[in-house]
Amino acid sequence: MKRYLSLYVHIPFCAVKCKYCDFLSFDGESYATMLRYVDSLCQEIKLYKPVSEDYVVRTIFIGGGTPSLLDENLITNIMAFIKRTFKVRNDAEIIIEANPGTLRHQKLLGYKTAGINRISIGLQSADDDILKRLGRIHNYDQFVASYNAARRAGFDNINIDIMSGLPGQSIHSYVDTLSRVLDYEPEHISAYSLQIEEGTPFANNQEILEMLPPELIDRQMYDITKRLLAAKGYDRYEFSNYSKPGYECKHNMVYWTGGEYLGLGLGASSYFQGKRFNNVSCIPEYISIMEAAGEKIAETDNIEFLYNETMRKLRQNVTPIYIDSRMEEFMFLGLRMTCGVSREDFEERFKKDIFEVYAPVLNKYISEGYMAMEGDRIYLTDKGIDVSNVILADFLLD
Repeated sequence: MKRYLSLYVHIPFCAVKCKYCDFLSFDGESYATMLRYVDSLCQEIKLYKPVSEDYVVRTIFIGGGTPSLLDENLITNIMAFIKRTFKVRNDAEIIIEANPGTLRHQKLLGYKTAGINRISIGLQSADDDILKRLGRIHNYDQFVASYNAARRAGFDNINIDIMSGLPGQSIHSYVDTLSRVLDYEPEHISAYSLQIEEGTPFANNQEILEMLPPELIDRQMYDITKRLLAAKGYDRYEFSNYSKPGYECKHNMVYWTGGEYLGLGLGASSYFQGKRFNNVSCIPEYISIMEAAGEKIAETDNIEFLYNETMRKLRQNVTPIYIDSRMEEFMFLGLRMTCGVSREDFEERFKKDIFEVYAPVLNKYISEGYMAMEGDRIYLTDKGIDVSNVILADFLLD
């Protein structure tokens, strides 16, 4: 029986890198480098042909970076290689991330023709001054134009990303962003709180750090988000994600429920065939490995050997996933969802009752009101979500 698989495709290019971003992405790369990268990415996809027969792909996420920086024909080419290599379900969720400053109607039509059926647009804020402070390349009017263009192109599953806790952001400006987004009635809203990451321009900018809203204000923004979106019919199904009924992000659900996924492209992470690993994170090294593999295909009929040889060079930090690690991930990823985890699913996967493994932790937090159990489900309460980092760390096994 074929197993389900999800694909993550990494496009590491940006027009300008945002000042808060610590993702593996680069600005200022030449168009020639982008072309060589896409060719290398397609080569990597093709190398999975020997094992692809065992899988059916149910979700594809093209992320970055800014995937919408690429011409639509390059995205079309990537999708064609995926469909030639893997069996993709007819109803597969296929997502692309997009920046309003890089979208146009013709590009969106090209995505639609390539099979992409969900688009995630990074607005972050409706305040142009805040957008400029973040290093975003778009303004609010460009977002509106991009959103409307996506609707005209036929997209009926759109996510909008917004952020709270931004430098110079007040509760009023955040509520204004929320209200404007709700006016457009997207199917999904991701509402994240800014995290200052080491190594980013924001981390060393004292002026920016002093402009960050106090933690109490950020918490109020979080609570307002829950209330406003619930009143408009959005279900909060994960800490930071809200959807209309039936429009949950299926790809992210794969991560949170321990599904198998394959990362393609620079630095992409995978949970595949019982192992975790990530690809090399240097663009010249990645391109060199994949171009060498392409040359060798013409020299050998032994594709299995080529697959193994290339993957040894491409993959880093290859780690077998043992049962304790799988149980830990089941809990601290699954508990990010508001529906929590299933006792039956835990027992089916690990041949143990969940209380046999986690009774002290579960009993403690249930008795204190941080967690609750209803029927088969165990989940964090609102009180528990507020201190989730502390609680989830307790599910690590010695």
